[in-house]
Amino acid sequence: MDIFSEAVGAITSQLSALWPQPKEKPKLVNGMLRPCPGTPNCVSSENTNPMFQIAPLAFTGSPEQAWATLKIVIKEQGGTVHDEGKEYLWSTFTVPLVGFVDDVEFRLSATEGVIHVRSASRLGISDLGVNRGRVEQLRTAFQKALHHR
Repeated sequence: MDIFSEAVGAITSQLSALWPQPKEKPKLVNGMLRPCPGTPNCVSSENTNPMFQIAPLAFTGSPEQAWATLKIVIKEQGGTVHDEGKEYLWSTFTVPLVGFVDDVEFRLSATEGVIHVRSASRLGISDLGVNRGRVEQLRTAFQKALHHR
């Protein structure tokens, strides 16, 4: 199975290099995650449109512990952290085999006890639910990790 995983990883790596880089480095806009572009390949916990809306990642206890746990979960789920600050994190995930790169951003809101999330494809119009599924997978892993640390 390792040979197969390595082969898929090599193909994915080669294909992901073909996809464009973001026009500018993702960042907060007026203290919030960037809005979705209007195509059905984006979800955000800070969007009120039901088409794009998804729940933030909730936590109780220490915001610092939740933030540290999130970074571990991102890496365990195959993501790469590119930029992180005290309350903002930008990561990417690559869709296996086809190499599509998706930007996944997080904003910590300690007062609300949540981590807001935005996951969006760089290319295309539809993602066939990949971004929504990814956030739900991250949520499950995040909650499990919080309760085991």
